[in-house]
Amino acid sequence: MTMTRRTALLTGASFLASGSALMISKVHAQQPKRGGTLNVHYAFEQRVLNPAIRAGTGINMVASKIVEPLVDLDAKANPVPVLAISWDASPDGKSVTFKLREGVTWHDGKPFTSADVQFTALEMWKKHLNYGTQLQRDLEAVDTPDAHTAIFRYSRGIPLNLLLRGLCDLGYVVPRHLYEGTDVLQNPANTAPVGTGPFKFSRYERGQYVIAERNENYWRKGFPYLDRIVWHIIPDKAAAAVALETGRVDISPYSTLSLADLDRLKNDPRFEVSGRGMEATSINNTIGFNVRRKELSDVRVRRAIAHAIDIEYFNENFLYGLARPATGPIPSVSKAFYPGGEPPYKFDRKVSEALLDETGYKRGGDGFRFTLKIVPIANGEDIPLFATFVQQSLRDVGIQTEIVQYDYAGAIAAVNKDWNFDLSLDWHRFRGDPAISTTVWYTSGSPKGAPWTNQWGWTSDIADKLAAEAAAELDSVRRKALYAEWVKVVNDELPVWMATERVDIAATNKKVQNHHNTARWDSSDFHDTWLAN
Repeated sequence: MTMTRRTALLTGASFLASGSALMISKVHAQQPKRGGTLNVHYAFEQRVLNPAIRAGTGINMVASKIVEPLVDLDAKANPVPVLAISWDASPDGKSVTFKLREGVTWHDGKPFTSADVQFTALEMWKKHLNYGTQLQRDLEAVDTPDAHTAIFRYSRGIPLNLLLRGLCDLGYVVPRHLYEGTDVLQNPANTAPVGTGPFKFSRYERGQYVIAERNENYWRKGFPYLDRIVWHIIPDKAAAAVALETGRVDISPYSTLSLADLDRLKNDPRFEVSGRGMEATSINNTIGFNVRRKELSDVRVRRAIAHAIDIEYFNENFLYGLARPATGPIPSVSKAFYPGGEPPYKFDRKVSEALLDETGYKRGGDGFRFTLKIVPIANGEDIPLFATFVQQSLRDVGIQTEIVQYDYAGAIAAVNKDWNFDLSLDWHRFRGDPAISTTVWYTSGSPKGAPWTNQWGWTSDIADKLAAEAAAELDSVRRKALYAEWVKVVNDELPVWMATERVDIAATNKKVQNHHNTARWDSSDFHDTWLAN
């Protein structure tokens, strides 16, 4: 096999960065050291730090060290206990019983009980939490027969693996005694969180830093190793790279450095630059088609557009080899659901031209067939690059395009609220189960204005039916089979094209030990992380 930047850097469940396995074996041979401050690059300053009302990487980067979920993922992306020590579902899936950890206290000294789980689930997850409202849509009650048992009651059965994988991101518990009787969205604890985690919130200076200190009463005895964590707010990517290289910060997580700097720093022996520990999440570059537009209502035109774009070239030359062509909306890192297969629309300009000719949209005297409006939603630096690449690619097959630039909020509104776009370029992030984060991109009936849902004007009774059946199917083998059928339908109809697949990349100073040792480490609790001399 020829070694390229892609084979050297691509990481995930099936592709690990070169040399990292050797590094891990050396780390495990060392004795953990107590004390010290871990300095983290924080590019995503947030208005709230409560993961029970807002799910997102920018929130979890900080809050997951302070507030804990019922379950998390291990290195193989399997659910493992945190605040819940065990779980059991009834045969019909309408009742799920969680046994909760005893002897856990909130950072203010009050005991953690099932009442906290009940309140958080019903008043936050079900009512306010993005994606959580979908996951807990059928939740009717949470019974608390004792202080350490919470029984979730559903109006219809929920697959246990769906619930557990969802709760890793959407199952953070906050203290009832601080929120009950208040406006939960305006509660001051949202920006000064109180949790049960290994670190206690200390201070948040807007535009500067967030600090969390060691929790001396943490339920995991002997942990954490670190004295504190400081998140340095550095939105400028170049300044963040300098901070890493000069030692001001030890970690830059979640692909927050520029692609060029990540490519450069991978050759610096002081750092590990890889996607190890982020296998549970993946990102797709997407192209959404507004099928209300006459030309785009013809699936042959949508397929022609996909065939016109050389994703292999874009990956290698614009994404520094950090991605691969996607095979559909379920990524290869999802071992529980990935159906396999090849990328459905490989680059072939002749096929693209033939499809466009077949539809009757012939080239005019100026060489163009029609004009489309591209609206990029700039989640990352690659999206404006992708917009330009798409524009140039479509020009080669006779489609003229106009790129309309908005700020982030404006682009979100243009696509989802105003439907003022032809092609929307964005990111899709897989969140462990297709029912949580993925089928909503295709299922009809999404409220107008809701981002990262089906705002394309496309409907399919078959796709809706398969998605609904898969979300409710209790048998894991049957669920995977239903999702495989669903992928075939949406790949064929192509209302939105998942063009690339990749995982986030972190740059970590090698003095940081026990890092990226779970499948969603950047959003984990860092309880066993320590610093070597």
